[in-house]
Order: sequence, then structure tokens, then C-alpha cells
Amino acid sequence: MTQPIPPITLPPVEDAQQEGKWLQSALQQWLDHEFIPELVNRKIAERAAQIFMRQRLEGENDLGSLVIAIVTEMQAFDFSKSFYSEFAIANAVSDLLLDSLGIDRCCGNG
Repeated sequence: MTQPIPPITLPPVEDAQQEGKWLQSALQQWLDHEFIPELVNRKIAERAAQIFMRQRLEGENDLGSLVIAIVTEMQAFDFSKSFYSEFAIANAVSDLLLDSLGIDRCCGNG
């Protein structure tokens, strides 16, 4: 029988502004690199970072819950000028956070 994936908990927030700036920059770089640099990428990264910072300031440290919040709130974003969707953005945020924590996102823990 397979084991459920254990939750990933981020360390408590120390400087939400710094985390948000880092995430916004990292996400925009990822967006620009994955397809093509577009003006909308800055807006996407800015909005995702705002959602992330607010969630962190409200005490959310669970990565899964942060990803769900980003998917849910990014549904209101107009992606018509982008090749991305709220799901791609939430997955990219998750990957960036896992990378920053040194967690292998490719093949699990075992």
C-alpha cells in the first residue's frame, strides 16, 4: 500500500516583505524563461506574491494550503494575455519554494 505524501511546512515567516519580493522576482524569472518574456508576467508574479504574502502573514505555513490559495485566488486574474493559467502559476510557486528549501521535487523522498 502506498503511503500518503507528508505535508511540507514552511518555516514561520520572519520577513513577509522579503519573502514576497523574492517570490515575485523568482516567479517572474521563471515565467520569462519558460516561454517568452511578456509584460503580463510581471503582473502575474506580483499578484501571486501578494497572495502568498497575505497567506503567510495570516499564519499559513503549509505548502499545500498555500498552493490551493494561489490557485483559488488567481482564478480571478485575467490570463487572456498569457500562456499560463492559475494552475501553472501555483505549481511554479510550489516548485520554487521546494527548490529554496532544498527539497527534491522530482521523485519524492524515497
